[in-house]
Amino acid sequence: MSRNIKVSLLGAILLLSSCIPLCSQEAAAVDSLKKAYDRATTSAEKVTLMDELSRVMMNVNPKEADELGNKLIAIAEESRDRKLMFKAYLSNGTRCSYFANQKAYSQKAIDFYNKALDLARQNRMEEEVGAAQMHFSALYRLIPDNDKALSYATQAFSLVSTLRNDSLKAEAHNIYGQAYQAKNENILALRNFLSALRIAEEIKNPSLIRNCYQYLSGFYTAIEDYDKAIDYMTLAYKKLEETKEKNVPYQKVIFTNYLGNLFAYKKNYDIAISYFEKSIRMADSLKFSTLKIPGYVSLLNQYLRIDEPQKALDYLNSPPGDNLKKYLGNFGMAPVIDQAYGVTYTELGRFDSAKMYLEKARPMFENSSNETNKVNFYAQLASFYRKSGDKKNAIDYYLKVKAISEKNGLLENVRRSAQYLDTLYRQSGDFATAGIYNGIYYQYKDSIETLKREKELTQVEAADEQQRQEKAVKEKAEKDRQRNNIQYLAITIGIVASFIGLVVLGMFKVSATTIKMIGFFAFLMFFEFIFLIFKKNIYSITNGEPWKDLLFMIGLAALLLPLHHWLEHKVIHYLTSHNRLTSAGHHIKRRLFRRTKEGEE
Repeated sequence: MSRNIKVSLLGAILLLSSCIPLCSQEAAAVDSLKKAYDRATTSAEKVTLMDELSRVMMNVNPKEADELGNKLIAIAEESRDRKLMFKAYLSNGTRCSYFANQKAYSQKAIDFYNKALDLARQNRMEEEVGAAQMHFSALYRLIPDNDKALSYATQAFSLVSTLRNDSLKAEAHNIYGQAYQAKNENILALRNFLSALRIAEEIKNPSLIRNCYQYLSGFYTAIEDYDKAIDYMTLAYKKLEETKEKNVPYQKVIFTNYLGNLFAYKKNYDIAISYFEKSIRMADSLKFSTLKIPGYVSLLNQYLRIDEPQKALDYLNSPPGDNLKKYLGNFGMAPVIDQAYGVTYTELGRFDSAKMYLEKARPMFENSSNETNKVNFYAQLASFYRKSGDKKNAIDYYLKVKAISEKNGLLENVRRSAQYLDTLYRQSGDFATAGIYNGIYYQYKDSIETLKREKELTQVEAADEQQRQEKAVKEKAEKDRQRNNIQYLAITIGIVASFIGLVVLGMFKVSATTIKMIGFFAFLMFFEFIFLIFKKNIYSITNGEPWKDLLFMIGLAALLLPLHHWLEHKVIHYLTSHNRLTSAGHHIKRRLFRRTKEGEE
């Protein structure tokens, strides 16, 4: 079986497992959330907790999650708070989007998002309108419908760019980047990802920075620059600690598994397997069996990726395989396991068993799966019939693969299908038709080679673009530093001038009240300038944590305020006493008037 088909095996599980990480714990967390919900007194608290609980349950018991989602909407509707109502509908859409590879759930997600979007528009909630449009864009990329994904991303970006919410702007850039990436507009995608990262770094939002690193990792994965993809995913992993989120240990499990897949793409298979096994051990230590599933799936796919079907079969029949079967059964996706058995038995040459399992899996993929999973399954069926000697059925399914792949721009699938169709028609004695598919094969082969060259060029352009962005950021930082230095110098000159003026006033018979007023402002400006200098330079110590900043400023004030009052009192007292330095003042007067008279003569 071809490498690209093997790698895409159990794609439905991979889509499913990718949804598990960011929102959940398991039984203990469910109980904790339910207890917190029982203690909640306000509608806002109840909506927040029910939102999290329903999404957690989506990874444990979808039927109960649906019930909780309906309850969430009821609570929000009864509150008549439009923001809570919007949050409830958006939450339900997000929950259903976890299974966007199934038509039923993708349609549910669309319906919920439409209700959220309509509600936001009717009540002129601009930020919420932008958020709903971004969720729509993400959903249509999963369905997939890349044109609609880009359309919603464009609408969201146009709106959000006019608002004052920097976090939302960064997310809009990320959504725009993903939409462009899905359309193979890689440089535009990269620019948006880097713009999002720059905003996130400026507002010092660790969670947003982490998300930006993840998107950049995905971008470099798509253009097959796996080293950079690993670099950014490693940065995202390290950023988890700074987010201070309660689910950080659970996110680490998913990030570890994701890193394993990146090493697998790079063909560092031993390292990849070590990461998959590590993620399973981490999930086990957390007593969170659901989080083991991505690791199980990755290991199973890895055995098929490296042409070890017997290991894959042994794994399917092992306790981890039993856990995988149980988990998928809870979600009505047991046919995916049948698919896995069918592909594994095909590779082992046990065609009777393979056919039985593939036929059991067929209804789900034909009736309720999206086209990406459907075309993968048809490719696996075609491979089975080809290897088992059934040329007629093999041809039929390769034709289906070709038709769906052409529709969705899956060029590699078209090329490989044409190659097999050429061979199968020749074996059947139909040389004329074989010749047609031979021509199609070379046509797509040339197109793919061109795309590979373009991909290599994109890697170079991406590196140049990133360097350009980094240079622009450094130049801006240097300009800001120079501008700030000029301002600091001007402030320093102003302070010095104010004190010189204060001393000069003390030489003349100026009222004591005037000297006190000017002295007050001079000393106030001087000591506030000292505060400013200290505050600007303590970030390396406090890392911007409010309690540390507060303690530092309290300590500084405890030292400087008494000094301020004492020094101001002494200087003003001195300048308003001791004959006010009038002898020096008279001396200056005599010299000034002498020069004036000499000039007149």
